[in-house]
Amino acid sequence: MRSITTLDLQYAHRFYGFKGEAQYLHGHTGVLTIEVEDSVEPGVNMVFPCNEIQKTAWEVLKNFDHALILREDDPLLPAVLKVYEEQGIRDGAPQNQMKGPAFKTELATAYPECRLVVTKETLTVEGMIKIVYDLLKDKLNIAKITFTSGVNAASADFSTHNQIDRCPLCGIALNEHGVCPKCGYKKQ
Repeated sequence: MRSITTLDLQYAHRFYGFKGEAQYLHGHTGVLTIEVEDSVEPGVNMVFPCNEIQKTAWEVLKNFDHALILREDDPLLPAVLKVYEEQGIRDGAPQNQMKGPAFKTELATAYPECRLVVTKETLTVEGMIKIVYDLLKDKLNIAKITFTSGVNAASADFSTHNQIDRCPLCGIALNEHGVCPKCGYKKQ
């Protein structure tokens, strides 16, 4: 069975080197749908609480919200960083409150202090799915991810493989010590 949740992301990007409208810097509202698959946890009668899927995903994905997403070879990248430096906001500003932890993977690097994500490939809906799966594959049993952005949409199915111990009282993942971080349940 699956638990399904969605997250909204507002972002700006462009398709550097693309011969079409998307070569210009533009913004989107994206909707990310994550489907988590596992057995139904008997104590709570659910696979995984959707609000906990959102919390787990949002911890890293908030770096994409209200962010500029550019490919690593885009000539706009150094120009944007120069302007941020001149404005004194490259290393963050007090108003920049919605930051996730910085990350660096093979596909993307997040610079939360300047609301920037740098990608290896052009950020298409397909590219976003690859990045999201890479960031969350060890935290959730992801069976499917769908991402829509404007009129563009893509989805991908994945084989679930994680054995995640879940709390029988509230359904969320137990930490490495077998303790529920939400309600304190301790696995015997």
